[in-house]
Amino acid sequence: MRIHSSPLTRRPTRSYAAARCLVTGGCSGLGQALVKLLVADGARVLVGDVHEVAPEGSLPSGVDYVKLDVSRDEDWAGARNWVEQTYGGLDLLVNNAGIAAGGRIDVADMDEWRRITDINLLGVARGCHTFVPMMKQQGSGQIVNTASLAGLVHAPAMASYNAVKAGVVAISETLKSELAPYNISVSVICPSFFRTNLASSFGGKDVDMEASGVDMINKAPRSADQVAAVAFAGMKAGKHIILTDRDGHIAYAAKRYARPVYDRAMKAAGKQVGTGRTPTPKIVEKLQALGAKKK
Repeated sequence: MRIHSSPLTRRPTRSYAAARCLVTGGCSGLGQALVKLLVADGARVLVGDVHEVAPEGSLPSGVDYVKLDVSRDEDWAGARNWVEQTYGGLDLLVNNAGIAAGGRIDVADMDEWRRITDINLLGVARGCHTFVPMMKQQGSGQIVNTASLAGLVHAPAMASYNAVKAGVVAISETLKSELAPYNISVSVICPSFFRTNLASSFGGKDVDMEASGVDMINKAPRSADQVAAVAFAGMKAGKHIILTDRDGHIAYAAKRYARPVYDRAMKAAGKQVGTGRTPTPKIVEKLQALGAKKK
């Protein structure tokens, strides 16, 4: 994996030509879109996913595959052994695998919390724990963790999802400093809602909230390919927090720089939870409206 400077911006950018990469959850959605971009850039890519074999047509020609359930330590050990024996090292780890969840704190049960924590949060921790020693030994590497705008902006009725994605952001920020002396960079992707098969992974007790989540995913204005294109550019530029859409920039900026406006929008959203009108409100639209009123 080479790093060079753009003649226009002089900012360091990466080429993934010949880079050895592992992408979890790479058979569909954002992971699949990133795999295609990596392959187009000349990378050698290993995809890890929960299927025994990759579904037909899900991966570009030449991509390698291992069964990898990110909640199983033994699967991570198998992936590490495969990488050591076949690639001899790893230049890029993309911890992308995850599931969707949502629900009010008094409705979602502890089994839901345990499941999403084990996959979305500990899956990332396991990936980093497994491959950081290899990257330290070779003196270089890049880790990219897929979080969500929910890791930065915490809407009501999404406590479990917000918590684990905030945890992924925290891990990423911690490792950014911890691994810098070893020439290992860390990025975290924080997209807003986009169209993906993630909606099919819902399966909790708060059916009203989950129905709203499915609706917002399926009707999102952007595709996985669109999100991946922005994320990939951020990865190549070495950005730490990668916001992939206008919604994310508006909401995160409001939380940081216009907190009273942000708080009013969140309280308004909370009042609508469970009313049957808009179980999962469009927070960004509320922020824009409140911001306009303030002016």
